[in-house]
Amino acid sequence: MRCVLLINPAAGGSLSAQVVREVVGHLRAACDVRTVLAADAGSAAAAAKRAVADGADVLAVVGGDGIAHLAVQACAESSTALALVPAGTGNDLARGLGVPLDPVAAARAAARAMLAGAQQRIDLGKAAGAGWFATVLCAGFDSRVNARANRMRWPRGQRRYDLAVVRELLGLHAMPLRVETEFGVVELDATLVAVGNTACYGGGIPICPDADVQDGLLEVTVVGEVSRRDFIGILPTLRSGRHVDHPAVTTLRARKVRLGGDNGWLAHADGEPQARLPLTVRCAPGALAVVR
Repeated sequence: MRCVLLINPAAGGSLSAQVVREVVGHLRAACDVRTVLAADAGSAAAAAKRAVADGADVLAVVGGDGIAHLAVQACAESSTALALVPAGTGNDLARGLGVPLDPVAAARAAARAMLAGAQQRIDLGKAAGAGWFATVLCAGFDSRVNARANRMRWPRGQRRYDLAVVRELLGLHAMPLRVETEFGVVELDATLVAVGNTACYGGGIPICPDADVQDGLLEVTVVGEVSRRDFIGILPTLRSGRHVDHPAVTTLRARKVRLGGDNGWLAHADGEPQARLPLTVRCAPGALAVVR
């Protein structure tokens, strides 16, 4: 089995040489490994595409959701399986796939799976005119939080997202939103919408708590018009997924979703900017092979 190991050296604030050695050692015990260090997003994307074009059996990535997103673009609808070694800030795709969040433990688990030939195919989301996503596409308040968190260099981890939430609350307001699915149309004033292939974004927030990567459906969570005070009341329930019980929250499940409305919202997916609404999103069943 041939594996390309793509490493973001700056992940997690900078990976230690010891961690990298242990990750490489575990993978080499299972397969033939070629290691590539990514200097930036452009070189990471190019290396991922090259690995797939060269027919690698596995593309293993060490880093956060950013490099995982780039790897998904390359591996989608190919025979190259993706293996995750999480070492970033959010690691939401790893959470969604049940991958250990410690990079050495994740590499050990990936090596065991490769030796056993254990692969599964999971669904992906596809935004028309944009790219693939593996976790959540969002727009509105949460997209603005995502953009702010991406610009911040401090603090690290979950606290960065929490601080971004607090800062964006000052500008909280509802905008017209239209959600079209194969089951009908919902129109309302909303503060945010999230379309989940997996449950979590923002470092473990289960915004779409019942999303399943193998059911051929996307889960949609919409938060309608609420006051800043009410929204603050909803925030603590996000960590448990109980926000879906709030009367201002609507949830849907669909194979295809079109998001529109006179709002000008910019959608983010897997934490990366995509396109402004209107935007059509579909579920692509079994589009990605993963090692787990």
